[in-house]
Amino acid sequence: MKTTKIEDFRASLAATGSYETDPACLAPKRAKPGALTTLRFSLGVSKVFPCCAVMQPAGMLTIDEWARLCFSSVTVAEGLGMKVSVRGFGNMKARKGPAVVLCNHMSTMETIMLPPILLCYGPLSYVAKASLAHLPFLEKAAARTGMVPIGRKSPREDLMNMFKIGVERISGGSNFLIFPQGTRQKVFSRKVFSSIGAKLAEKAGCEIVPMVVDTRCQPTREKGMLKRFFKDFGPVDTSYDIKCECGPAVPAGKSKEMHERTFDWMASKLEEWGLPVER
Repeated sequence: MKTTKIEDFRASLAATGSYETDPACLAPKRAKPGALTTLRFSLGVSKVFPCCAVMQPAGMLTIDEWARLCFSSVTVAEGLGMKVSVRGFGNMKARKGPAVVLCNHMSTMETIMLPPILLCYGPLSYVAKASLAHLPFLEKAAARTGMVPIGRKSPREDLMNMFKIGVERISGGSNFLIFPQGTRQKVFSRKVFSSIGAKLAEKAGCEIVPMVVDTRCQPTREKGMLKRFFKDFGPVDTSYDIKCECGPAVPAGKSKEMHERTFDWMASKLEEWGLPVER
């Protein structure tokens, strides 16, 4: 079995705006669910954190190296027999300039898988929970990779800071990734679909590029002794493939209209995939 190279992945996105797992890079059988499969997948997804923590002080952490580390999320999935499908990124290429990118949030997988994709289309900044940056040795690494931390102790202050930094980054040519649901959700619901992304796009005068993912292969751990320490890495179900699709850009305008159009496209695509949606 071959292993997909990030160079081939990028070349496919550049040529067609899509990527589909090459059968030669796919395990001949799907790995059986169980502790070993969950461990293999979780290590492949999460190894980016310790690697970045070690490389940053040594001056070895570049954006290209970060993308390579994140790309291991794709290769580990394929090595366990799960197909990876990335489509519609001709829409990302066709945008008029730097954009706010909005995506649903189902698991840790998309937070690691999306950077190698989005970095094909220019510099990237992204919002993530502040606790990630506070892990040992990760604060400088997180800043190096374009992370904008959001906490829960001073949400209003953090939000205003995010708007300020977001406008500056977008004006400087960076796309800005936000997960409007805030936390991982099983159901894509209007009730928890925040308008902060649309408000940032209005302030920055830029488009919104909507995206959706299906990463239900590894849900949040909801019970058991491991929940306290491994909440983000629940039992892996290899019967599910991994999907990511990019929609057409929503033109710059008033945040309310942008917010509605973005939600409607994302909800329709997730319904098409058979995922639960609450409108």
